[in-house]
Amino acid sequence: MFKTTPGWKNTNKNWLKFEKDVAFEKSLKKIKWYTVKEQDILFNWEKVAEFYRNHWFYKLFLESKWINRIKIISKQLLPDTAIYVLNWNTIYIIEMKYQWWNGSVDEKLQAGKFKKLQYQRLVKKLWLKVEFYFILSEFFLQPKYKDVLNYIRAEGCDYFFWELPLDFLWLPTVD
Repeated sequence: MFKTTPGWKNTNKNWLKFEKDVAFEKSLKKIKWYTVKEQDILFNWEKVAEFYRNHWFYKLFLESKWINRIKIISKQLLPDTAIYVLNWNTIYIIEMKYQWWNGSVDEKLQAGKFKKLQYQRLVKKLWLKVEFYFILSEFFLQPKYKDVLNYIRAEGCDYFFWELPLDFLWLPTVD
């Protein structure tokens, strides 16, 4: 648990620490069979996925496939992480939400379905499936978030606390 004092500056600082702590590529590098090289994710030195953060999703992924966001959606969405898993032709959009005090972050959880639909529109020509996941801090374990968490799953998205299990990404593992 982060120890901070109330205030926007501290919340923003801690969110950056939270995002760094749960960074996908940082965690993947700790697994013996995985290597991360630039945007590529390798399993036993074979490329199995690609990952993109924020603007790089547009610059390196969509633009390389001749997809012009402006012609498809009106406002650019910046994923905390987008993971394209090659064998499953699926792109996973990962949003990280850290909160330690009452505020507006919890309202952003209700927008998962909208964002998933926008990403589906963006990759429609590529025939990719889109999954949308939240990685949350323990603040959202409070009973008052039960309805929101149920809603996330009811709308075809999902959430995890502090981590994203590899089996939800359909990435290879060693038995």
